[in-house]
Amino acid sequence: MRVSGHITFSESELELGLVRKALKRHIEETRAEPGCVFFEVTEDPYFPGRFGVLEEFVSKEAFYFHQRRTQKSEWSEISKNGVRSYTVEET
Repeated sequence: MRVSGHITFSESELELGLVRKALKRHIEETRAEPGCVFFEVTEDPYFPGRFGVLEEFVSKEAFYFHQRRTQKSEWSEISKNGVRSYTVEET
């Protein structure tokens, strides 16, 4: 499974500093998951608050594991107001 797109946060959410801190941990935890092939989230240098997302998992099962784990994570709570625009493709 491959995911691409972006997530955008308001300036006020970024000012708190929690988004970037939680994102760092989220990236580390995701990359350590079984079945994670690639996981990259980078802030757009021209649009602060907009983060490009590219992720790939070896299977649907690995992707669904990631989704379930993320729903219970600190990242899920901190990023709940982020505006997401993703495309999910089977590989």
